[in-house]
Amino acid sequence: MEFQLTDEQKQLREEVRKFAEEEIRPVATEYDVEEEYPYEVMDKAADMGLLAPHVPVEYGGVGYSSVENAILTEELFAADPGIGLCVSSAGFGAEALMEFGTDEQKERVLPEVTAGDAVMGSAISEPQAGSDVTSVATRAEKDGDEWVINGSKMWITNGTVADYFVVVCETDPEIDDRYSGYSQILVEGDRDGLTRDKITGKLGIRASDTAELRFDDVRVPDENLIGQRGMGFLQLMQFFDETRTAVAAQGVGIARGAAERALEYAEEREQFDRPISDFQAIKHKLAEMHTNTEAARWLTYRSAWAVDNESGDLTALASMAKEFASRTAVEVANEAVQVHGGAGYVNDHDVERLYRDAKITQIYEGTTEIQKNIIARELLDEGV
Repeated sequence: MEFQLTDEQKQLREEVRKFAEEEIRPVATEYDVEEEYPYEVMDKAADMGLLAPHVPVEYGGVGYSSVENAILTEELFAADPGIGLCVSSAGFGAEALMEFGTDEQKERVLPEVTAGDAVMGSAISEPQAGSDVTSVATRAEKDGDEWVINGSKMWITNGTVADYFVVVCETDPEIDDRYSGYSQILVEGDRDGLTRDKITGKLGIRASDTAELRFDDVRVPDENLIGQRGMGFLQLMQFFDETRTAVAAQGVGIARGAAERALEYAEEREQFDRPISDFQAIKHKLAEMHTNTEAARWLTYRSAWAVDNESGDLTALASMAKEFASRTAVEVANEAVQVHGGAGYVNDHDVERLYRDAKITQIYEGTTEIQKNIIARELLDEGV
């Protein structure tokens, strides 16, 4: 496959990089330390058209492709993963509305999100249901023309700040098929019975809001059902290739940010009357860091291209990209701290934060172990 960025995509990269350098990097440490949601940055991101840019133009988005979203995500995460996630996650769950939602649902929710007037959240994980989505126990029961929801959700991005949630619920427990009987339901954040508790003390991405949600007889109208009843799990599976590619782009951004900062520091820091970049040990670290970052980038772009072109090898590629790029992020951030020495162990330098932030890319949207299982399954069962 011959692949290169178009002039428009290169321009997008430069514009987002400028925004990230001017609006995100200067305040990143502050929001990380305070574990606060960056409302001011989000307003500026909305003005730039960076919130849910994959949403079609008719609903206020830009209609970016997966490749363009990967470019955007890399730039945001190279500046700061915590705030970068806030920007890139503003439309979490929008895919479900775009693909399966009614016209009324799309017209009501999507323009608010793209304009920066609302934030979305995707509520899937539960205390006992992480990698195994079919263990979801949150129940939605039909009562007349309403759904009554009971249960809890854990580790929900945008949990205390979101105005809308796409909630995965069990709606038909009597169905024996393991992958049926689940539905996605749109729940407004101000519904009675919905309690949201912010989770603090996270290792990384501290600017990003994470919460536990509890549903106690939360009532929503029947028209909030997204798509066909009982098909929620199968609907959800259609987006994992896309979202895992996005996490791969996050990993590339973290790795690039760490590698660039390590290079800058190595050229400035002197020991034994010369820059530490003169020493072969440091040179080799820098070479490996930048090489692996570049490899992760092109694997991620290949996966993003496969998303846009509905390539038959997409599932394997998405898991390969996610697994490799997240591992690269962790390894490169680790080496960046090592290059900085003691200075890298405190938050005077960004690499300390990048090191903590990198780990989450190996956990959410399917752990590293899950990605390896998927890759092996595709190789063995389908000959990819």
